[in-house]
Amino acid sequence: MITELATCLTTDLVAITRGRSFPAEAVGDYLHRGTGWVPANMALTPFDIIAEDNPWGSSGDLRLLPEEATRIRLPQLGRTPLHVYFSDITELDGTPWACCPRTLLKQAVARLKAETGLTLLASFEHEFQILGAGWPAAPAFSLAAMRRADPFGPELLDLMEQAGLEPEMFLPEYGTDQFEVTMRPADPLASADRSVALRLLVQALAAQKGWQASFSPKTAPDGVGNGVHIHLSLRDAEGRPVMRDESRPGALSERAGRFCAGIVRHMPGLMALTAPSPISYLRLQPHHWSAAYACLGERNREAGLRICPVATLGGGDAAKQMNVEFRATDATANAYLALAGLITAGLAGLAEELPQPALVNADPSELSSEILAERGVRRLPEDLPAALEAFQADPFLMGWVPPLLADCLLSVKRKEMSLVQGLDPAMLCERYRAVY
Repeated sequence: MITELATCLTTDLVAITRGRSFPAEAVGDYLHRGTGWVPANMALTPFDIIAEDNPWGSSGDLRLLPEEATRIRLPQLGRTPLHVYFSDITELDGTPWACCPRTLLKQAVARLKAETGLTLLASFEHEFQILGAGWPAAPAFSLAAMRRADPFGPELLDLMEQAGLEPEMFLPEYGTDQFEVTMRPADPLASADRSVALRLLVQALAAQKGWQASFSPKTAPDGVGNGVHIHLSLRDAEGRPVMRDESRPGALSERAGRFCAGIVRHMPGLMALTAPSPISYLRLQPHHWSAAYACLGERNREAGLRICPVATLGGGDAAKQMNVEFRATDATANAYLALAGLITAGLAGLAEELPQPALVNADPSELSSEILAERGVRRLPEDLPAALEAFQADPFLMGWVPPLLADCLLSVKRKEMSLVQGLDPAMLCERYRAVY
Protein backbone atom coordinates (compact mmCIF):
# COMPACT_ATOMS: atom_id res chain seq x y z
CA MET A 1 0.00 0.00 0.00
CA ILE A 2 1.28 3.49 -0.89
CA THR A 3 1.96 5.74 2.10
CA GLU A 4 -0.62 8.51 2.33
CA LEU A 5 0.85 11.99 2.73
CA ALA A 6 -0.69 14.98 4.46
CA THR A 7 0.49 18.50 3.65
CA CYS A 8 0.77 21.66 5.74
CA LEU A 9 -0.29 24.50 3.43
CA THR A 10 0.50 28.21 3.42
CA THR A 11 -0.17 30.84 0.78
CA ASP A 12 2.46 33.47 0.02
CA LEU A 13 2.40 37.07 -1.19
CA VAL A 14 1.92 36.04 -4.83
CA ALA A 15 -0.99 33.74 -3.92
CA ILE A 16 0.88 30.51 -4.60
CA THR A 17 -0.05 27.79 -2.11
CA ARG A 18 3.04 25.93 -0.96
CA GLY A 19 3.79 23.51 1.84
CA ARG A 20 5.52 20.44 3.24
CA SER A 21 4.24 16.88 3.51
CA PHE A 22 4.60 14.06 6.01
CA PRO A 23 3.14 10.56 6.52
CA ALA A 24 -0.51 11.08 7.38
CA GLU A 25 -0.40 8.59 10.25
CA ALA A 26 2.15 10.85 12.01
CA VAL A 27 -0.20 13.84 12.01
CA GLY A 28 -0.54 13.91 15.80
CA ASP A 29 3.06 15.01 16.23
CA TYR A 30 2.84 17.62 13.48
CA LEU A 31 -0.30 19.17 14.92
CA HIS A 32 1.75 20.06 18.00
CA ARG A 33 5.14 20.93 16.54
CA GLY A 34 4.49 21.74 12.88
CA THR A 35 6.99 21.43 10.03
CA GLY A 36 9.99 23.55 9.12
CA TRP A 37 9.70 26.66 6.98
CA VAL A 38 11.98 29.47 5.81
CA PRO A 39 11.25 33.23 6.02
CA ALA A 40 12.61 33.93 2.52
CA ASN A 41 9.95 31.62 1.06
CA MET A 42 7.67 34.66 1.44
CA ALA A 43 9.92 36.44 -1.07
CA LEU A 44 9.23 34.05 -3.96
CA THR A 45 7.85 35.59 -7.14
CA PRO A 46 5.19 33.80 -9.24
CA PHE A 47 8.04 32.49 -11.39
CA ASP A 48 9.88 30.78 -8.47
CA ILE A 49 12.70 33.28 -8.32
CA ILE A 50 13.35 34.79 -4.90
CA ALA A 51 13.57 38.58 -4.72
CA GLU A 52 17.22 39.13 -3.81
CA ASP A 53 16.63 42.19 -1.62
CA ASN A 54 14.15 40.50 0.70
CA PRO A 55 14.54 41.20 4.44
CA TRP A 56 15.82 37.74 5.43
CA GLY A 57 18.13 36.35 2.80
CA SER A 58 19.41 32.95 3.88
CA SER A 59 18.79 33.59 7.59
CA GLY A 60 16.10 32.33 9.92
CA ASP A 61 13.81 29.37 10.51
CA LEU A 62 10.08 29.10 11.13
CA ARG A 63 7.35 26.48 11.55
CA LEU A 64 4.18 25.73 9.61
CA LEU A 65 1.67 24.88 12.33
CA PRO A 66 -1.40 23.05 10.91
CA GLU A 67 -4.86 23.79 12.25
CA GLU A 68 -6.62 20.47 12.87
CA ALA A 69 -10.13 21.77 12.14
CA THR A 70 -9.14 22.75 8.58
CA ARG A 71 -8.32 19.18 7.45
CA ILE A 72 -9.48 18.22 3.96
CA ARG A 73 -9.13 14.67 2.68
CA LEU A 74 -10.44 13.80 -0.77
CA PRO A 75 -9.56 10.25 -1.86
CA GLN A 76 -10.65 10.63 -5.49
CA LEU A 77 -8.28 13.45 -6.47
CA GLY A 78 -5.05 12.05 -7.88
CA ARG A 79 -3.34 8.69 -7.50
CA THR A 80 -3.28 9.21 -3.73
CA PRO A 81 -5.76 11.28 -1.69
CA LEU A 82 -5.54 15.04 -1.48
CA HIS A 83 -4.94 15.40 2.26
CA VAL A 84 -4.16 18.91 3.53
CA TYR A 85 -4.23 21.21 6.54
CA PHE A 86 -4.25 25.00 6.43
CA SER A 87 -1.44 26.33 8.57
CA ASP A 88 -0.17 29.40 10.36
CA ILE A 89 3.47 30.41 10.12
CA THR A 90 5.01 30.65 13.59
CA GLU A 91 8.31 31.25 15.27
CA LEU A 92 10.17 28.18 16.52
CA ASP A 93 8.50 28.48 19.94
CA GLY A 94 5.01 28.59 18.40
CA THR A 95 4.41 32.33 18.79
CA PRO A 96 2.84 33.96 15.72
CA TRP A 97 5.23 35.12 13.00
CA ALA A 98 4.55 38.80 12.37
CA CYS A 99 4.51 38.31 8.58
CA CYS A 100 2.03 35.41 8.37
CA PRO A 101 -0.94 36.56 6.24
CA ARG A 102 -3.32 34.06 7.85
CA THR A 103 -2.37 35.37 11.29
CA LEU A 104 -2.87 38.97 10.12
CA LEU A 105 -6.42 38.06 9.12
CA LYS A 106 -7.06 36.51 12.53
CA GLN A 107 -5.78 39.69 14.16
CA ALA A 108 -7.95 41.94 11.97
CA VAL A 109 -11.07 39.95 12.87
CA ALA A 110 -10.19 40.09 16.58
CA ARG A 111 -9.64 43.86 16.42
CA LEU A 112 -12.97 44.42 14.70
CA LYS A 113 -14.76 42.53 17.46
CA ALA A 114 -12.77 44.04 20.33
CA GLU A 115 -13.14 47.65 19.17
CA THR A 116 -16.70 47.60 17.80
CA GLY A 117 -18.39 44.41 19.01
CA LEU A 118 -18.98 43.52 15.36
CA THR A 119 -18.24 40.31 13.50
CA LEU A 120 -18.18 39.70 9.78
CA LEU A 121 -19.40 37.19 7.24
CA ALA A 122 -17.40 36.99 4.04
CA SER A 123 -17.46 35.07 0.79
CA PHE A 124 -15.17 34.90 -2.25
CA GLU A 125 -16.55 34.55 -5.78
CA HIS A 126 -14.06 33.14 -8.27
CA GLU A 127 -14.01 33.27 -12.06
CA PHE A 128 -11.76 30.93 -14.03
CA GLN A 129 -11.31 29.52 -17.52
CA ILE A 130 -10.79 25.98 -18.74
CA LEU A 131 -8.00 25.75 -21.30
CA GLY A 132 -7.33 22.82 -23.60
CA ALA A 133 -10.74 21.15 -23.44
CA GLY A 134 -11.43 21.59 -27.16
CA TRP A 135 -15.12 22.26 -26.67
CA PRO A 136 -17.28 23.61 -29.49
CA ALA A 137 -18.28 27.25 -29.21
CA ALA A 138 -21.29 28.01 -27.04
CA PRO A 139 -23.11 31.25 -26.17
CA ALA A 140 -22.21 33.07 -22.95
CA PHE A 141 -24.22 32.09 -19.86
CA SER A 142 -25.97 29.38 -21.87
CA LEU A 143 -27.13 25.91 -20.96
CA ALA A 144 -25.05 24.67 -23.89
CA ALA A 145 -21.91 26.13 -22.28
CA MET A 146 -22.81 24.36 -19.05
CA ARG A 147 -23.64 21.00 -20.61
CA ARG A 148 -20.56 20.75 -22.83
CA ALA A 149 -18.46 20.81 -19.63
CA ASP A 150 -20.55 18.11 -17.96
CA PRO A 151 -19.82 16.41 -15.58
CA PHE A 152 -17.17 18.93 -14.49
CA GLY A 153 -19.69 21.15 -12.67
CA PRO A 154 -21.42 18.40 -10.67
CA GLU A 155 -18.10 16.75 -9.84
CA LEU A 156 -16.65 20.06 -8.63
CA LEU A 157 -19.64 20.84 -6.42
CA ASP A 158 -19.49 17.34 -4.97
CA LEU A 159 -15.79 17.80 -4.11
CA MET A 160 -16.54 21.18 -2.58
CA GLU A 161 -19.31 19.69 -0.46
CA GLN A 162 -17.03 16.91 0.77
CA ALA A 163 -14.35 19.48 1.62
CA GLY A 164 -16.76 21.62 3.63
CA LEU A 165 -16.70 24.57 1.22
CA GLU A 166 -20.52 24.95 1.19
CA PRO A 167 -20.95 25.56 -2.57
CA GLU A 168 -23.81 27.74 -3.79
CA MET A 169 -23.59 27.99 -7.58
CA PHE A 170 -21.57 26.88 -10.58
CA LEU A 171 -22.34 28.81 -13.76
CA PRO A 172 -20.98 29.52 -17.22
CA GLU A 173 -19.78 33.11 -17.49
CA TYR A 174 -19.37 35.72 -20.21
CA GLY A 175 -15.89 34.78 -21.37
CA THR A 176 -14.74 31.90 -23.54
CA ASP A 177 -14.84 28.65 -21.52
CA GLN A 178 -15.22 30.79 -18.39
CA PHE A 179 -17.05 29.72 -15.24
CA GLU A 180 -17.87 31.20 -11.86
CA VAL A 181 -18.19 29.42 -8.52
CA THR A 182 -19.80 30.87 -5.42
CA MET A 183 -19.78 29.65 -1.83
CA ARG A 184 -21.95 30.40 1.18
CA PRO A 185 -20.79 33.18 3.52
CA ALA A 186 -18.62 32.15 6.47
CA ASP A 187 -16.42 33.76 9.09
CA PRO A 188 -13.47 35.53 7.43
CA LEU A 189 -10.79 32.93 8.20
CA ALA A 190 -12.92 30.04 6.96
CA SER A 191 -13.88 32.06 3.90
CA ALA A 192 -10.24 32.74 2.99
CA ASP A 193 -9.33 29.08 3.58
CA ARG A 194 -12.18 28.11 1.27
CA SER A 195 -10.95 30.51 -1.39
CA VAL A 196 -7.57 28.79 -1.42
CA ALA A 197 -9.12 25.31 -1.30
CA LEU A 198 -11.44 26.06 -4.21
CA ARG A 199 -8.53 26.87 -6.49
CA LEU A 200 -6.80 23.65 -5.50
CA LEU A 201 -9.91 21.59 -6.23
CA VAL A 202 -10.68 23.26 -9.56
CA GLN A 203 -7.14 22.89 -10.84
CA ALA A 204 -6.78 19.29 -9.64
CA LEU A 205 -10.09 18.24 -11.18
CA ALA A 206 -9.27 19.94 -14.48
CA ALA A 207 -5.84 18.29 -14.54
CA GLN A 208 -7.46 14.86 -14.07
CA LYS A 209 -9.32 15.50 -17.32
CA GLY A 210 -6.22 16.66 -19.19
CA TRP A 211 -7.21 20.34 -19.08
CA GLN A 212 -5.79 23.44 -17.43
CA ALA A 213 -7.91 25.66 -15.20
CA SER A 214 -6.56 29.20 -15.10
CA PHE A 215 -7.60 31.89 -12.62
CA SER A 216 -5.24 34.44 -14.19
CA PRO A 217 -6.78 37.94 -14.38
CA LYS A 218 -6.37 37.72 -18.14
CA THR A 219 -5.63 34.68 -20.30
CA ALA A 220 -5.74 36.67 -23.57
CA PRO A 221 -5.40 40.44 -24.13
CA ASP A 222 -8.78 40.75 -25.85
CA GLY A 223 -10.50 38.19 -23.64
CA VAL A 224 -12.75 38.65 -20.64
CA GLY A 225 -10.96 38.98 -17.32
CA ASN A 226 -11.18 36.60 -14.37
CA GLY A 227 -11.95 38.44 -11.15
CA VAL A 228 -12.36 37.57 -7.50
CA HIS A 229 -15.20 39.38 -5.74
CA ILE A 230 -15.13 39.60 -1.95
CA HIS A 231 -18.52 39.92 -0.24
CA LEU A 232 -18.72 41.46 3.23
CA SER A 233 -21.62 41.61 5.70
CA LEU A 234 -21.39 42.98 9.25
CA ARG A 235 -23.05 41.21 12.17
CA ASP A 236 -23.38 42.06 15.86
CA ALA A 237 -21.93 39.91 18.64
CA GLU A 238 -25.03 37.69 18.57
CA GLY A 239 -24.79 37.18 14.81
CA ARG A 240 -27.65 39.51 13.91
CA PRO A 241 -27.32 41.52 10.67
CA VAL A 242 -26.55 45.23 11.11
CA MET A 243 -25.97 46.33 7.50
CA ARG A 244 -29.46 47.51 6.50
CA ASP A 245 -31.37 50.72 7.20
CA GLU A 246 -33.95 51.47 4.53
CA SER A 247 -34.15 55.13 5.58
CA ARG A 248 -30.57 55.79 4.45
CA PRO A 249 -28.92 56.07 1.01
CA GLY A 250 -28.50 52.65 -0.52
CA ALA A 251 -30.28 51.21 2.54
CA LEU A 252 -26.89 51.01 4.28
CA SER A 253 -26.95 51.44 8.04
CA GLU A 254 -24.81 54.16 9.57
CA ARG A 255 -22.19 51.66 10.73
CA ALA A 256 -22.13 49.94 7.35
CA GLY A 257 -21.72 53.31 5.63
CA ARG A 258 -18.74 54.16 7.82
CA PHE A 259 -17.19 50.75 7.20
CA CYS A 260 -17.56 51.28 3.44
CA ALA A 261 -16.09 54.79 3.75
CA GLY A 262 -12.89 53.37 5.21
CA ILE A 263 -12.53 50.91 2.35
CA VAL A 264 -13.19 53.56 -0.31
CA ARG A 265 -10.75 56.01 1.28
CA HIS A 266 -7.91 53.47 1.32
CA MET A 267 -8.82 51.67 -1.89
CA PRO A 268 -5.96 53.02 -4.04
CA GLY A 269 -3.34 51.76 -1.57
CA LEU A 270 -5.23 48.51 -1.00
CA MET A 271 -4.69 47.69 -4.67
CA ALA A 272 -1.14 46.66 -3.82
CA LEU A 273 -2.75 43.83 -1.82
CA THR A 274 -5.86 43.06 -3.90
CA ALA A 275 -4.60 43.54 -7.49
CA PRO A 276 -0.88 42.98 -6.92
CA SER A 277 0.46 41.85 -10.32
CA PRO A 278 1.31 43.61 -13.57
CA ILE A 279 -1.39 41.61 -15.34
CA SER A 280 -4.06 42.74 -12.86
CA TYR A 281 -4.26 46.06 -14.66
CA LEU A 282 -5.10 44.55 -18.04
CA ARG A 283 -8.41 43.62 -16.39
CA LEU A 284 -9.08 46.75 -14.32
CA GLN A 285 -10.16 48.97 -17.17
CA PRO A 286 -13.21 51.26 -17.54
CA HIS A 287 -16.26 49.69 -19.24
CA HIS A 288 -15.06 46.18 -18.29
CA TRP A 289 -17.36 45.67 -15.25
CA SER A 290 -14.17 45.18 -13.30
CA ALA A 291 -14.02 48.21 -10.98
CA ALA A 292 -11.61 50.90 -12.17
CA TYR A 293 -12.77 53.57 -9.71
CA ALA A 294 -12.62 54.08 -5.94
CA CYS A 295 -16.27 54.69 -5.15
CA LEU A 296 -19.40 53.15 -3.64
CA GLY A 297 -22.17 52.16 -6.03
CA GLU A 298 -25.58 50.64 -5.59
CA ARG A 299 -25.82 47.61 -7.89
CA ASN A 300 -23.17 49.25 -10.08
CA ARG A 301 -20.60 46.81 -11.47
CA GLU A 302 -18.22 49.60 -12.47
CA ALA A 303 -17.81 50.68 -8.83
CA GLY A 304 -14.92 49.41 -6.76
CA LEU A 305 -17.32 48.71 -3.87
CA ARG A 306 -20.86 47.68 -4.77
CA ILE A 307 -23.99 47.43 -2.64
CA CYS A 308 -25.46 44.11 -3.72
CA PRO A 309 -29.17 43.62 -4.45
CA VAL A 310 -31.51 41.89 -2.04
CA ALA A 311 -34.39 39.68 -3.16
CA THR A 312 -37.58 39.73 -1.12
CA LEU A 313 -39.25 37.36 -3.57
CA GLY A 314 -40.55 34.32 -1.72
CA GLY A 315 -40.20 35.98 1.67
CA GLY A 316 -36.45 36.60 1.53
CA ASP A 317 -35.02 38.50 4.50
CA ALA A 318 -33.49 41.73 3.16
CA ALA A 319 -31.49 42.41 6.33
CA LYS A 320 -29.79 39.01 6.26
CA GLN A 321 -28.96 39.34 2.56
CA MET A 322 -27.51 42.84 2.81
CA ASN A 323 -23.84 42.89 1.82
CA VAL A 324 -21.28 44.85 -0.13
CA GLU A 325 -18.93 43.46 -2.76
CA PHE A 326 -15.33 44.54 -3.26
CA ARG A 327 -14.64 44.02 -6.95
CA ALA A 328 -11.03 45.13 -7.50
CA THR A 329 -9.47 41.77 -6.62
CA ASP A 330 -8.08 38.86 -8.59
CA ALA A 331 -6.45 35.49 -7.96
CA THR A 332 -2.91 36.89 -7.87
CA ALA A 333 -3.85 38.36 -4.47
CA ASN A 334 -3.27 36.55 -1.18
CA ALA A 335 -6.83 35.96 0.06
CA TYR A 336 -5.89 36.36 3.73
CA LEU A 337 -4.00 39.60 3.23
CA ALA A 338 -6.61 41.10 0.90
CA LEU A 339 -9.46 40.37 3.33
CA ALA A 340 -7.44 41.55 6.33
CA GLY A 341 -6.75 44.81 4.51
CA LEU A 342 -10.44 45.37 3.75
CA ILE A 343 -11.44 44.68 7.35
CA THR A 344 -8.73 46.97 8.71
CA ALA A 345 -9.66 49.80 6.34
CA GLY A 346 -13.34 49.36 7.20
CA LEU A 347 -12.49 49.41 10.90
CA ALA A 348 -10.71 52.74 10.38
CA GLY A 349 -13.90 54.13 8.86
CA LEU A 350 -15.85 53.00 11.92
CA ALA A 351 -13.28 54.33 14.38
CA GLU A 352 -13.11 57.74 12.72
CA GLU A 353 -16.89 57.88 12.11
CA LEU A 354 -16.34 58.66 8.44
CA PRO A 355 -19.46 59.71 6.52
CA GLN A 356 -20.86 57.26 4.00
CA PRO A 357 -19.48 57.96 0.51
CA ALA A 358 -21.79 59.40 -2.10
CA LEU A 359 -23.49 56.72 -4.19
CA VAL A 360 -22.34 56.43 -7.79
CA ASN A 361 -24.93 54.57 -9.83
CA ALA A 362 -23.56 55.28 -13.30
CA ASP A 363 -20.37 54.32 -15.10
CA PRO A 364 -17.84 56.72 -13.52
CA SER A 365 -15.92 56.99 -16.79
CA GLU A 366 -18.99 58.62 -18.33
CA LEU A 367 -19.31 61.30 -15.63
CA SER A 368 -17.70 64.72 -15.83
CA SER A 369 -14.61 65.52 -13.80
CA GLU A 370 -16.72 67.99 -11.82
CA ILE A 371 -19.23 65.33 -10.79
CA LEU A 372 -16.46 62.89 -9.95
CA ALA A 373 -14.76 65.46 -7.74
CA GLU A 374 -18.06 66.41 -6.10
CA ARG A 375 -18.73 62.77 -5.20
CA GLY A 376 -15.15 62.03 -4.15
CA VAL A 377 -14.59 59.47 -6.92
CA ARG A 378 -10.99 58.66 -7.86
CA ARG A 379 -9.57 56.59 -10.68
CA LEU A 380 -7.81 53.60 -9.21
CA PRO A 381 -4.12 53.05 -10.02
CA GLU A 382 -3.71 52.15 -13.66
CA ASP A 383 -0.68 49.90 -13.24
CA LEU A 384 1.23 48.10 -10.51
CA PRO A 385 3.89 50.80 -9.99
CA ALA A 386 1.12 53.31 -9.31
CA ALA A 387 -0.56 50.90 -6.89
CA LEU A 388 2.69 50.36 -5.00
CA GLU A 389 3.20 54.12 -4.86
CA ALA A 390 -0.33 54.59 -3.47
CA PHE A 391 0.35 51.88 -0.88
CA GLN A 392 3.56 53.54 0.27
CA ALA A 393 1.87 56.95 0.34
CA ASP A 394 -0.91 55.70 2.64
CA PRO A 395 0.44 56.05 6.21
CA PHE A 396 -2.49 54.08 7.61
CA LEU A 397 -1.78 51.00 5.49
CA MET A 398 1.96 51.30 5.97
CA GLY A 399 1.35 51.51 9.70
CA TRP A 400 -0.84 48.41 9.67
CA VAL A 401 1.26 46.05 7.52
CA PRO A 402 4.29 44.83 9.54
CA PRO A 403 7.41 46.66 8.25
CA LEU A 404 9.25 43.46 7.28
CA LEU A 405 6.23 42.25 5.33
CA ALA A 406 5.84 45.62 3.59
CA ASP A 407 9.53 45.53 2.64
CA CYS A 408 9.14 41.98 1.36
CA LEU A 409 6.03 42.84 -0.65
CA LEU A 410 7.77 45.75 -2.35
CA SER A 411 10.85 43.61 -3.06
CA VAL A 412 8.79 40.79 -4.54
CA LYS A 413 6.78 43.11 -6.73
CA ARG A 414 9.84 44.97 -7.99
CA LYS A 415 11.42 41.63 -8.91
CA GLU A 416 8.20 40.36 -10.51
CA MET A 417 7.94 43.51 -12.64
CA SER A 418 11.56 43.13 -13.76
CA LEU A 419 10.90 39.54 -14.84
CA VAL A 420 8.07 40.56 -17.19
CA GLN A 421 9.47 43.90 -18.29
CA GLY A 422 9.14 44.39 -22.02
CA LEU A 423 6.56 41.65 -22.57
CA ASP A 424 3.66 42.62 -24.79
CA PRO A 425 0.13 41.91 -23.51
CA ALA A 426 -0.09 38.56 -25.31
CA MET A 427 3.17 37.32 -23.82
CA LEU A 428 2.17 38.67 -20.41
CA CYS A 429 -1.08 36.70 -20.55
CA GLU A 430 0.78 33.56 -21.62
CA ARG A 431 3.21 33.90 -18.72
CA TYR A 432 0.55 34.36 -16.05
CA ARG A 433 -2.04 31.88 -17.29
CA ALA A 434 0.58 29.14 -16.93
CA VAL A 435 1.06 30.00 -13.24
CA TYR A 436 -2.45 30.88 -12.08
